[in-house]
Amino acid sequence: MINNKKIVVVLPAYNAEKTLEKTYKEIPFNIVDTVILVDDKSNDRTVQKAKELGIHNIFLHEKNQGYGANQKTCYDEALKLGADIVVMLHPDYQYSPKLIPSMVTLIANDVFPVVLGSRILGKGALKGGMPLYKYIFNRILTFIQNLLIGANLSEYHTGFRAYSREVLEKINYKVNSNDFVFDNQVLAQIHFAGFEISEISCPSKYDEQSSSINFRRSVKYGFGVLKTSLLFFFQRWNISKYEIFNSNK
Repeated sequence: MINNKKIVVVLPAYNAEKTLEKTYKEIPFNIVDTVILVDDKSNDRTVQKAKELGIHNIFLHEKNQGYGANQKTCYDEALKLGADIVVMLHPDYQYSPKLIPSMVTLIANDVFPVVLGSRILGKGALKGGMPLYKYIFNRILTFIQNLLIGANLSEYHTGFRAYSREVLEKINYKVNSNDFVFDNQVLAQIHFAGFEISEISCPSKYDEQSSSINFRRSVKYGFGVLKTSLLFFFQRWNISKYEIFNSNK
């Protein structure tokens, strides 16, 4: 805990057997209270490895539902456990768990309700091995999103995030996509709800064991990102209304 805030790390897992142990062992358990792993019907020994590591809160999807659906279960279960701060960390060791204290301290001390680990700040993306075409797409999409949403983030596409309980209870994340665009919808919802977002520089690691979507799915994701930003723009200017921006309260 920090400032009596319960900290829960959620691991949305799919075929993470080879990297789960490295990720888990770097989690700072001096401040993290609980870890939740949600397995989206992996084809490897992810679940067995999680049990061997002593992860007690393991939830299984009976069939593969997608990255967004995995996160929905993660956040539902974290809130049920009484989390005050939820950290979403990919178990593929692409992001460093050592940054968790810096991220959650900002939330626990009521500085920001949302903190993102940005691969773009500090030039960590290309240095860490991000494919050039993904870096270019990232920069183009982020530029367009900042224009449409009216924000100034260095990137919207990181998979390393920390949220306050208030944020997760306020936004309607359950109506979001079950696919990869879920992450972008969440940030659009957070902006629409008026929450401030902070970023810290986060080195990233890309290798053969890191999870990554192929070019075709990247293009699909890009169009989904643009659609989300346009919906935000239309609702912001009262041109139309969309369910994803309806508050839970």
